[in-house]
Amino acid sequence: MTHRNPVIGLLGGGQLGRMLCEAANPLGIDIAVLDEDMSPAKQAHNTNRHVTGSFKDPERIKELAAHADVLSVEIEHVDTEVLEDIEKNGVQVKQADGSSKIHKPPVHPSWRTIRLIQDKFLQKEHFRNSDRHIPIADQVAIGSGDAALDSLRDAAARFGFPFMVKARKGSYDGRGNYRVASEDDFLAAMAALRGLDLYAEKWANFVKELAVMVIRTEDDAGNLKACVAYPTVETIHEDSICTKVFMPPRDVSEAVSEAARKLATDVISTLWGRGVFAVEMFLLEDGSLVVNEVAPRPHNSGHYTIEAVPHMSQYKAQIHAVLDLPVPTTITPRVSSAIMLNILGGATPDAHLALAELARTTFDDDMDVYLHLYNKASKPGRKIGHITLTGTSTIQALEAKAKPFIDLVDNLRRDRLAASAETLRPTQEPAAKSTPSSTSIPQPPSYQPSSSTPLVLVTMGSDSDLPVLSAGLAILREFGVPYALDITSAHRTPKRMMQVAAEAAERGIRVIIAAAGGAAHLPGMLSSETPLPVIGVPVKATHLDGVDSLLSIVQMPRGVPTATVGINNSTNAALLAVRILGAFVPEYQEKMRRYQLDMEEQVLAKGDKLREIGDVEYLASKGK
Repeated sequence: MTHRNPVIGLLGGGQLGRMLCEAANPLGIDIAVLDEDMSPAKQAHNTNRHVTGSFKDPERIKELAAHADVLSVEIEHVDTEVLEDIEKNGVQVKQADGSSKIHKPPVHPSWRTIRLIQDKFLQKEHFRNSDRHIPIADQVAIGSGDAALDSLRDAAARFGFPFMVKARKGSYDGRGNYRVASEDDFLAAMAALRGLDLYAEKWANFVKELAVMVIRTEDDAGNLKACVAYPTVETIHEDSICTKVFMPPRDVSEAVSEAARKLATDVISTLWGRGVFAVEMFLLEDGSLVVNEVAPRPHNSGHYTIEAVPHMSQYKAQIHAVLDLPVPTTITPRVSSAIMLNILGGATPDAHLALAELARTTFDDDMDVYLHLYNKASKPGRKIGHITLTGTSTIQALEAKAKPFIDLVDNLRRDRLAASAETLRPTQEPAAKSTPSSTSIPQPPSYQPSSSTPLVLVTMGSDSDLPVLSAGLAILREFGVPYALDITSAHRTPKRMMQVAAEAAERGIRVIIAAAGGAAHLPGMLSSETPLPVIGVPVKATHLDGVDSLLSIVQMPRGVPTATVGINNSTNAALLAVRILGAFVPEYQEKMRRYQLDMEEQVLAKGDKLREIGDVEYLASKGK
C-alpha cells in the first residue's frame, strides 16, 4: 500500500489560513491554498500545490480540487454552487499515462452548511425551527423598495425601538448592521445598506457576549458522531470588531458557562459536515442565552486555544476533523485562564510596534506571553496580529497582570479614532481683529501638524448623505488627514451653516467638502461665506438621479467658485482635498505621488495579466 501525506485544499489564505498551515506543518499534512501570491497562509507553508487566483473563481476552485483529498474554507463567503458540483460530480484529473479520471473530494464543512450560514436570516430560522428549539432573537425579513419602509414600520411596531437592521449576506465584523433608534433612522438605514437583502432583528439587551468553539465530526454517510465543545469565553467588541477574549468569562457562573457549551453543541449538531465551528451568543440580564450567529471555521474567539489547549488547538482540531482523524471526547485547557488581545492597525503604520515590543520583553513567572504577527500591512482597524496571555490563577488575577497590554490596546484604539474623525466642536470666541487695509491680504496661520486639529471639514445637509460620504472619509483616513464632521442644512439651519463657514478658517480648516442632494445649495452657500476652497459632492436623490444636485453646484455665479465632483463621487472630493493640502504640506503631496504610482502599477499589472491569459480567463478570474 502506498502512503502519502493527505492534502487539504483551502479556499482563502488570510491569517486564519496561516495559523491552520502553522498547525499542519508539524503534522506532516499539506495545505494547498487558493488565494493571491504571498497571502499570509502561503508565506507560512511553502508548497508547489498552491493555486493563484481568487477563491471565488470557479475554475481556480476546480483546479484546487483536482489535487486535494478534501476541500475546506477559511471564510464562508465562497461559491457553494461550485462546491456542491465538485462533491456530486467531481473534477477531471489527468493520470500519469495520459488518461483521466473523475475525482470527488468531499467538502468539509458541507456546502449545505456554508450555504445556510451565508444567509444570516435563514441560518437563524433553521436554528429556531430545528428539533433543538435553539433560542434566537425575534426577527423579520425586510422587503425592497417602497415595501421596505412598510417592513420597517412593522418591525418597529413589533419590536419597539431600538432594533437592528442587518444584511442577510456578505457582512462580517459588524459591517452590514444598522441600529435603528427611531423612525427618523429608516431612510438612513436603507441608504447605508442599499442594494442588500435585509432583515430586522429585535434588540438584545445583553450583559455579555459569549462564544464557544465546537468540533463536529461525522461518518462518511453523514451521520453525526460527536460535537465537542471548548471552554466558554467572553468576547469584547469595540467598533464592531472583537478586541479582547477572556477565558473563562469574567463574573459568569460555571453553570452559565456550561449552559453555553451545551447550547453551542446543540446548535452545531443541526448542521452538516466535519470541522470546527464558532457559536456566538448573548447572555441576557435574566441569565438566559440567545444565539447570535455561527461561523463554520476557526474563529477569532478561538485563537487563545493555540497556547491554552496546545494538544488540540482549534486549528489542529480543524485538520483532524476534516480528515476524520481522532479528536478528544472532552477539551480541558492546560491553564486556568487566558486572555487574547487582537492587534489592530493604529493611526500610523508603526503604531502597533510598541505593543509587539512589550510582548517580546515581558517575562513573568505567573504569566506567559505569546505574540502572533500575520505579516500583513498595517491599516487602521485591520487585524494584523494577536497576543495571548496565559496564567495559572484566576482570570481576574491574569487581567491585573495583563493591564499594561490592555492599556496599550486601548490607547491604539483611542489614537485611531482620534485620527480618523475629529468632531467639530465650538471653542472660545475668536479674538477681535483689526480690519485689514484694502491693499493687504491676511495670511493664514502656518500649519502645525496635530491629530487634534482637523484640516478638512466634511459636512452634509442631512445624515442620510453620510453613506455617500463614507468612501471619501475612508480616503482621508488612508492619507492620514484629520477631518471634522458636521451637519449643516442650507435650508433648515441657515444661521448655523453661515457660522460654521465663517469660523472654519479660524479653526484651522483648510478645505471644506460639502454634500447635498436635491436643490443642493449647501456647497455654494458655504463658498459664499468662507475664503476656503469648497468641494461640492452632488448626492443622488430620488427623482432626478442627482442631475439636479450636480447642476445646482456646478452653475454657481461668477465670483463664488465651488469645485464640483461627479454625482455621489466623494472619493474624488477627498482626493482633491488631499491635493489642495499637498500644495503646502509636503507630506500629503508625497502620499499623493505614491498613490498615483500605485494606481499606475495596478493598471500595468492588469494589462500584463490580460495579455497573458486572454479575455475569457481574465473575465472568469473576476467572476464575470
